[in-house]
Amino acid sequence: MKSFIKNFALEIYTVIAMFLITGAALLGDLSVVQKFVVVYTCLFILHEWEEFKYPGGFAELIAKTIQIRLSAETKRASRIPTGIFLLLFSIVPFCCDGKALFAVALAVFGIFEGIVHVVGIRIFHTKKTYTPGMITAEIELIAGILLIIYLVRNHLGAWYDYVFGPFVFLACFMTMQKTLTLMVGIKYSNVPKLIKQQWQRKN
Repeated sequence: MKSFIKNFALEIYTVIAMFLITGAALLGDLSVVQKFVVVYTCLFILHEWEEFKYPGGFAELIAKTIQIRLSAETKRASRIPTGIFLLLFSIVPFCCDGKALFAVALAVFGIFEGIVHVVGIRIFHTKKTYTPGMITAEIELIAGILLIIYLVRNHLGAWYDYVFGPFVFLACFMTMQKTLTLMVGIKYSNVPKLIKQQWQRKN
């Protein structure tokens, strides 16, 4: 079972996320925030497949930048912490749609994804103006901006939701990233230094 989960982590995440989308559709009468969450859950699925399968290759870009080699098994298993993180960012904002804090965290995540994939063109020195996952990431960015606008216009969040929402996202994201780096055998604190070294070599 452990080996099965490692080898088919992306497929398992996809099935679970699709069940969540189906369940949300059957519930009906969703709030606007919940509808945003459903849209994001669809985007998460598409993004994972675009980033790592079709065309895929984002893991290879990162591995090359920080000068490590990833086995096929490690690349597949890396979808486990990512899948948990994405499910968390689907389930919590959906179930707690009255709490703007979680909606803000979700929106910030979407905006962050869009920015990272554009910046990645420069960091990874890609031959094309594209990084694997970029198309869906930019749609996530647009959805994030629209969600923030909706929350602000309808006065659905207090000042502290907009202040602490990004920190909620960062705490969860850094935990996920730290888990990923441990899986490949490097310290999370060393990643910025490795990226900087590689950046300086190419400039």
